[in-house]
Amino acid sequence: MADPQIPTVDLSPFFSQDDEDGKKKAMEIITEACSEHGFFQIVNHGVPVDLLKRALQLSSIFFDYPSQEKLKSSAPSNAPIRTGYNTQPPQSPDKNEYLLIFPPGSSFNVFPQNPPQFKQVLQDVYSKLTKTAVVVEGIVNQCLDLPTNLLKEFNHDRSWDFMVALRYFPATELENNGLTQHEDGNCLSFVFQDDAGGLQVRKDGDVVKFGVVRPKGRSRYSFAFFHNLQGDKWVEPLPHFTKDIGKPPKYRGFRFSEYQQLRVRNKTHPPSRPEDQIGITHYEIIS
Repeated sequence: MADPQIPTVDLSPFFSQDDEDGKKKAMEIITEACSEHGFFQIVNHGVPVDLLKRALQLSSIFFDYPSQEKLKSSAPSNAPIRTGYNTQPPQSPDKNEYLLIFPPGSSFNVFPQNPPQFKQVLQDVYSKLTKTAVVVEGIVNQCLDLPTNLLKEFNHDRSWDFMVALRYFPATELENNGLTQHEDGNCLSFVFQDDAGGLQVRKDGDVVKFGVVRPKGRSRYSFAFFHNLQGDKWVEPLPHFTKDIGKPPKYRGFRFSEYQQLRVRNKTHPPSRPEDQIGITHYEIIS
């Protein structure tokens, strides 16, 4: 899988009042990155690095516990959402286990009691990433030259966001050490990982996909935060980018919850062929 040079953006100007040149430079980088890659790295993002390191350290301790201890943090089998501790279905090509967290205060959450500090660290990371996501969404709004606060007002419900702590198992000599390439089905994704690395991206035609390469001999720990849409929202190309500039839309409109259900099916009933995975191209308008 190719490893393109991903641009790095300094967000510190957006946490001050008088660095207009810094904001302009960051917006230029983000505009190009979103047009050419779909990915960019951020620094000075408002989340203390020591907190992120602590989260990774505690997650590695948690995932190294015996199964009986980790399963104490699983949602009941009849729960509407499988929060807490989970493993990928046996038929899934992605060899990992994960801890799914919804907004602090959500009745769906099942937090681990051990390690003792883990719950508080998870909540702290979640809270700070939520704020960073709102900042980045606002920057994207400006980069796209949309009406002020259009994205914020459209996507104001934060109860649909979630965070995942992940452990990818070590690769073996008998299996492909790469995990499924995929597209995230949400607005913004934030990922941070330990020094095992492994996150790789590639630009494939008009669609940016990413996957993970698992190292041999050691687990890989990471976190992913997803800034989502409320399920009943209707998604379609904005006239700002189609009718107003005289170009037809590439995709038809859809309800976000429908799209998410199709993507969940990718996990619960993985198709035999990679090309049958449901992604945004499912809604592509074929002329």
